[in-house]
Amino acid sequence: MADAGSASVGTIPVQRLRAGDHAFVSYADDDAGRDVVSVFAWAGLLKREKVMVFAAPHMKDEHVWNRLDAPGVLLGAARRHGQLVLSSMRSLIQPQDAFTPHRQWERITEETDKALDEGYSGLRTYIDMHWVRDLGADVEVMMHRESHAQHLFTDRPYTEICAYDTRWFDPDVVTAMHEAHPCRLLPRLGVLRVEHADGVVHMVGEADLATREEFIGAVREGLRRSGDSRSLTVDLSGLVFLAVVCAVDLLRLVLEYAHVPVRVDCASTPARILHRAGADQVPHLAINEVGR
Repeated sequence: MADAGSASVGTIPVQRLRAGDHAFVSYADDDAGRDVVSVFAWAGLLKREKVMVFAAPHMKDEHVWNRLDAPGVLLGAARRHGQLVLSSMRSLIQPQDAFTPHRQWERITEETDKALDEGYSGLRTYIDMHWVRDLGADVEVMMHRESHAQHLFTDRPYTEICAYDTRWFDPDVVTAMHEAHPCRLLPRLGVLRVEHADGVVHMVGEADLATREEFIGAVREGLRRSGDSRSLTVDLSGLVFLAVVCAVDLLRLVLEYAHVPVRVDCASTPARILHRAGADQVPHLAINEVGR
């Protein structure tokens, strides 16, 4: 796994990726994941990182640029100056024809060092795993690479998304690779993922008008499970957006369950929204600000 001190762990939105993250994402149709790769690339450019996109080999370059919302002022300049690069696994491992983990690791290390020498703050790559079929690589060899790549990320300014087409890879392979990556990304923007555990409801993604009913249902279910004598932690630390209307919904539901002590773990911005919505007037509610 990546160094826990510098990398994210678990399921996160693409906006939460940091240097040192090795992330898994899956998709099941040709247009899926467009927003993920676009946000990933834009975030890298804004952070002064070099960005390399290894799209599915069957995709034409103009199609990839369209997915990145090009042409545009920033993207066009980044493309001209070499900050944003479209490449392929075949090009990366040249002059070798056959894929080996060692050769790929060697080249990624070289590209990371090159990005730093060019004055960028690091390197991030989006790798569509269709390269496996394009190069006729052994899936087991690819899986070994994926599960033994820690050295590329530990204390290194390198970030990587590996995108798996679930229509092509066997379900067992997808499951194994999901588990092998320290980070798992939500498959698209604008979604809310909810997980319930003992005394905790954990949410990742976006809580807004589109996901409001899911948000209300998650909080209500967490409160219901807490019973008469147990406390509840509502973990919003995985949110990238909390709408005011959802903050008000949260406070309203907490007031309905006056017998359940509630702690909300969240970043500073959602904390401010909750305080402004009246959280300080709810005696059995505590707001706990946490970092990323």
